[in-house]
Amino acid sequence: MAQIKTPEEIAALRRAAEAGSAVFAQTLPLIGAGVTERFLAVQMEVFAETLKGYGTYGGLAFPAIIASGPNGAGPHAEPTDRAFEPGDFITIDFGVIIDGYCSDMTRTYLIGEPTDKQREVYGSVLRAQKAGLAAARGGIKCKDLDHVCRSLIEADGYGENFIHTTGHGIGTEVHEDPRIGKDKETILEAGMAVTIEPGIYIKDWGGVRIEDTVILTEDGCEVITASIPTTLNAIG
Repeated sequence: MAQIKTPEEIAALRRAAEAGSAVFAQTLPLIGAGVTERFLAVQMEVFAETLKGYGTYGGLAFPAIIASGPNGAGPHAEPTDRAFEPGDFITIDFGVIIDGYCSDMTRTYLIGEPTDKQREVYGSVLRAQKAGLAAARGGIKCKDLDHVCRSLIEADGYGENFIHTTGHGIGTEVHEDPRIGKDKETILEAGMAVTIEPGIYIKDWGGVRIEDTVILTEDGCEVITASIPTTLNAIG
């Protein structure tokens, strides 16, 4: 019962997603060479604490994940004092709590111009994530939705580097059932709120993850996280 959200819960999830997206937008201008992971994480928390007009702010949904360069090879990396360098991928995974409901969104950015390998890896994840968004709907099994994303990354030669599930439910907790994994038989239903977040993680090199939160409908899904850039644009 908790997995299928009421209209009131969906409205709260939308407000939380809008609030988290607003923090992302404030953060982007800060990204550049010399900035540390820890500094960016702290600034995001400061921005979150000044949110107004979205509802009652309940803190971060989880400690912000800021992973630069080789640190991005860990899906749940904790911010360190590592300073961003030209050529780094910067993965930012962030969420807030509004009126008791969580948001969750991830974007990966680049300092400077991409190498051919960076274009390849980022392109693979972006295609997989877009395919997952297109396939997400009520009536599809979790494992089949996972397969949509995973099969594309496998075809690009990075299957062994997709080391977590495609997504998870979200609500009053940031990680709830259902879990969208390759062995999960649960059939998704309209009204569920889930994330779609494929990724590629390469030891000693870095990683890319792109994540949006969606509300499932009978024939598709509504993306409630903002369209903050997902193309591979050089920044900083």
